[in-house]
Amino acid sequence: MKKPIIAATAAVILTASAAQAGPITRACLSSDRQARSIALCGCLQQVADQTLSNRDQRTAAKFFREPQMAQDIKMSKTPRDDQFWDRYKVFGATATRFCSS
Repeated sequence: MKKPIIAATAAVILTASAAQAGPITRACLSSDRQARSIALCGCLQQVADQTLSNRDQRTAAKFFREPQMAQDIKMSKTPRDDQFWDRYKVFGATATRFCSS
């Protein structure tokens, strides 16, 4: 009897956490990548909160679903895309340093 209650409680906690999570966490958790985990996705969100604006986070979150979008922005020559890509590289380097196991 305790196992179903524990499982239900865990499901509610995870659902509530995902609902309150930032765009990077939500995208990470919904991705099909094998390495995803609550800990990794949460760490990525923490780094994103420190290095990316909300708008940048929403853009970066799309990369989980549409990896080609990242390449398109990287190769773009518009000043806006170049500036975003510079910020995104800082996010990536920082996430690698803090979130790698």
